[in-house]
Amino acid sequence: MTCKSTALHTVSLLPAGLLRLVTGFGLVCALLSGVAAHAVQIVDDRGVTVTLPAVPQRIVSILPSLTETVCELGHCSRLVGVDRYSNFPASVQKLPQVGGGLDPNVEAIVALRPDVVLMAKSSRVGERLEALGVKVVALEPKTHADVQRVMLKIGQLLEVADAQRIWRAIDAGVSAAAQSIPAAARGTRVYFEVNQGPYAASESSFMGETLTRLGAKNIVPAALGPFPKLNPEYIVRANPDVIMIGQRSAEGLQTRPGWQSLRALREQRVCLFPSDEADMLVRPGPRMAEAARLMAKCLETKSPHAAAHPEPAKARP
Repeated sequence: MTCKSTALHTVSLLPAGLLRLVTGFGLVCALLSGVAAHAVQIVDDRGVTVTLPAVPQRIVSILPSLTETVCELGHCSRLVGVDRYSNFPASVQKLPQVGGGLDPNVEAIVALRPDVVLMAKSSRVGERLEALGVKVVALEPKTHADVQRVMLKIGQLLEVADAQRIWRAIDAGVSAAAQSIPAAARGTRVYFEVNQGPYAASESSFMGETLTRLGAKNIVPAALGPFPKLNPEYIVRANPDVIMIGQRSAEGLQTRPGWQSLRALREQRVCLFPSDEADMLVRPGPRMAEAARLMAKCLETKSPHAAAHPEPAKARP
């Protein structure tokens, strides 16, 4: 017998007076559902307390890092729509796309009948969605600590009991990547470009925090903000040992004013990341351990210090 048929049978056995009382309190619906729904409450990054009548089953995510977090927590199947940039894991590429994260198509979102929309705090559609009766949770991870906080928040929203364990495994992966780097590569001076402009990842950015944990020296200080637009001459003066950049942004590096003199270009100490790896590197989300391993491999293979002082070969047992 199914839950629904059990509930129907239970209702049919109630005395008429009690049945009227139960009906009056609206509890018949709860019996028919087979599961008593309970409210879920979360305080988002706007400081807004969002209350949902039950654990959300239909989710629209319009920020790639939040999309990935939902999937990392084991609930990809609850996603019914995503932004155009959410492309991992591969299964989300089959979902309806609702436009960009900052200015998505509100009508398309509403048509998907979501229980909740996960979005960045900087998105401009929160109030419009709420005015249409759509629940919105704004979460915007920008640092390693934020990734942990957001994972636990979404774990709370989805009632995932082991969200803290999942986070600890991710953080341990970053630490393992740091331990894999040869001692001679530590202190390597790195320029990490996130986009043409050039826009850099400074010490205070998510990627900058990863570089610090890996023992590298970021040439862009935190005082300039997390993603400052730099004068190309700044990079020329800093003359980094290694450049990390996505292939989408790397076109014309040699023709930038003064860049022909950069040691990293002359000695081919540039790590070019294909688009899938670049996406992983710049998203403050659950793949931060994989991103750290990519950076660690770059430092190990491109650092002039590591090349000049190779690690001694380990004795075979």
